[in-house]
Amino acid sequence: MSKIDQSRREFLKTGAAGLATLALFGNVKGKTVDADPYPELVEVTIPQLQAKMKSGELTARRLTEMYLERIKVIDVKTLSVLEINPDALAIADGLDKERKKGKIRGPLHGIPVLIKDNIDTADKMHTTAGSLALLDAPTPKHDAFVVEKLRKAGAVILGKTNLSEWANFRGNPRGNRGTSGWSGRGGQTNSPYFLDQNPCGSSSGSGVSISANLAAAAVGTETNGSIICPANTNGLVGIKPTVGLISRSGIIPISHTQDTAGPMTRTVTDAAIMLGAMAGKDKHDSVTSEADKKAAKDFTQFLDPSGLKGARLGLVLQFIQGRTADQTKEYYKPFIDKLIAAGATLIDVTFAVDYSKVQTERLDVLLYEFKADLNKYLATRGSKYKTLADLIKFNDDNKDRELQIFGQELFIQSQAKGDLTEKAYLDALATVKRVAREDGIDAVIAKDKLDALVAPTGGSTWAIAATAGYPYITVPLGLRDIPASTNATGAPIPESIQATGMAFFGQPWSEPSLIKYAYAFEQMTKGRVTPQFLPTYTKKK
Repeated sequence: MSKIDQSRREFLKTGAAGLATLALFGNVKGKTVDADPYPELVEVTIPQLQAKMKSGELTARRLTEMYLERIKVIDVKTLSVLEINPDALAIADGLDKERKKGKIRGPLHGIPVLIKDNIDTADKMHTTAGSLALLDAPTPKHDAFVVEKLRKAGAVILGKTNLSEWANFRGNPRGNRGTSGWSGRGGQTNSPYFLDQNPCGSSSGSGVSISANLAAAAVGTETNGSIICPANTNGLVGIKPTVGLISRSGIIPISHTQDTAGPMTRTVTDAAIMLGAMAGKDKHDSVTSEADKKAAKDFTQFLDPSGLKGARLGLVLQFIQGRTADQTKEYYKPFIDKLIAAGATLIDVTFAVDYSKVQTERLDVLLYEFKADLNKYLATRGSKYKTLADLIKFNDDNKDRELQIFGQELFIQSQAKGDLTEKAYLDALATVKRVAREDGIDAVIAKDKLDALVAPTGGSTWAIAATAGYPYITVPLGLRDIPASTNATGAPIPESIQATGMAFFGQPWSEPSLIKYAYAFEQMTKGRVTPQFLPTYTKKK
């Protein structure tokens, strides 16, 4: 057993201390625990769980025990959960007592959720961003604001999920096969569909755990695709909200102009519930100054099955390119037809900006902000590693544990940058915001008087929204066979299969409309596929 496996087992063992009742769990619906403990939790929704607790069929404690058993049995395959909250059952007990007294905090009362391990919790769990450097750091003095909000809403914080270390902003994968979901602390998170496939990142553990039905919902974070990509890849709904809707205080940062937390769930309904609980103004994060005015008090009010009727949506297909472009467009055509059948007017749109020409500026903004923002965060943790330079040295000193899979090229490039007053940074920031906002999403929407944009979920569109700080929602469509092809150099790419999604995105604070469109589309398509944890993809005969 590797040191990583030993460490992870110890984390989970420590977190599960006192959960002796788990040993008493028996067979459920004719299935053994080893096969699939508590299959009644597979694809269950938050409203369904609330109904069971209201009727007395379930308690928060029992539900927490059931999810803990699923993690214990199933996550040995997926490695998505880094650590169990040792206080989870005590929290659940307290919420059950409140329920008995008639106090229900809201739709998340007693609901177990998982939190990405770059989000501070002032409890007995670690907050490390997946790095061994922070494993011995003092516990954060305060919950992240988003955790504080979730606790107040009655959620049971079940544990911490693995991630691409430092939220995928450390370096490039070593070897020929790129991967996401690896951290020095947690090892490699595996796709629940095919265990040898890339789960995407950086919120890999959050995406995999919810796809595997190990909790009711999870929180991810995104700078550029880190909620949307793992949500799409793992067959989930993911919401990357407007930057400013959800506070970032207490979240290990990359970029204060792009970072945000967001929900990752199996349904749009659950995502809307989570978003409502997480949103709000935080005096410690000035970007949220308008959140209370702009955020809906209850995002579930926009769950309208007829929500697409009368919508004017810009259809973005220009980024589907390459040798399989025609096949990809053919795959999406029936889903596009469903949008039209639901009453939406679709207008083909094109982004005029050549985004390939601003790649350097986009990266430079992140490199400048990462150094400044991370150093500020580290100063609050009391760790012996107080700067980015200290972390670079730590990684060099611990190459066998930290650098065998990923390098730290981005760390080194960021360390070489100056401060946020430099002209190079200010010019790059002005450029990328203009091309993503005024010349990008804003221009496309204004030209044809659109309500929002819709596109196959993909990197080009989520990157534009991320750079702009605008909201983006992905809805699962199912699994798609990808035919064999060749890459740009002529090397063969074998036949494969991947999860797919449809995305709705638009201007800031447009979450109510996007949720309405996403929900209506979800109700027509029902594309979510339950994973079977297959070892590998087998080519069709």
